[in-house]
Amino acid sequence: MKLDAYCIATEPYYQAVADEIAIFEAAYSQRLPVMLKGPTGCGKTRFVEHMAWRLGKPLVTVAAHEDMTASDLAGRYLLEPQGTVWHDGPLTQAVRYGAICYLDEIVEARQDTTVVIHPLTDARRILPLEKHNEIVAAHPDFQLTISYNPGYQSAVKDLKESTKQRFLAIDFSYPSPEIEATIVAREAGTDSALAFTLVAIGERSRNLQGHGLDEGASTRMLIHAGRLVAAGLPLEAAIRSSIVLPITDNSDIRAALSAAIEACLP
Repeated sequence: MKLDAYCIATEPYYQAVADEIAIFEAAYSQRLPVMLKGPTGCGKTRFVEHMAWRLGKPLVTVAAHEDMTASDLAGRYLLEPQGTVWHDGPLTQAVRYGAICYLDEIVEARQDTTVVIHPLTDARRILPLEKHNEIVAAHPDFQLTISYNPGYQSAVKDLKESTKQRFLAIDFSYPSPEIEATIVAREAGTDSALAFTLVAIGERSRNLQGHGLDEGASTRMLIHAGRLVAAGLPLEAAIRSSIVLPITDNSDIRAALSAAIEACLP
């Protein structure tokens, strides 16, 4: 098998919040493309990894960026000692050999790049390789998943409606405090009391969203803070390093955030 390196051998920890597992399994059974919508650091990527493990399928992940071209996804000719040789891109590899292809933060890619996925998201399930003069029919096990942060959408950075409407959507948000504390304690290796303190801090920061902050502290940030404490760093220093400083450069907003956080500390 060409994609052995992309198989996930051990179960990635994921705590279900609603019916997202059942929806993804149903979508995969019909090979329907899926769009995961939610804020940064809320578990979208971990969810895809868990589902790939759960379904026993290789996972090819591509981090989208503004300089990514269609050739970066599909493939290109490269000059080698024996001559010019075609190399499949990550999307083409997934299509040929039957992997789940995950395009992370697809909105970061240029719109003229994302259209390359359109023939894969309808009844055709093909990938035209114009530079290689080939049409690749999708392997029966191939499935396409993308992630998308609606909080960052703008006139410049947004998905076309013609792209959005090709996908099923699963809405992600931050879980309830009880579930989020369970996740933080498990992933950071902390006790439940510290986990609940960190979750309370996360909730306070999210209340400032739209009042100086584009987004509040993500679950990932709370885990980072817990891991610093587990490594021996004082709680206040861990919070400042993993939450306050990364989340904003504005001194006034930092002061307001720090004041809100102090009310949560034991």
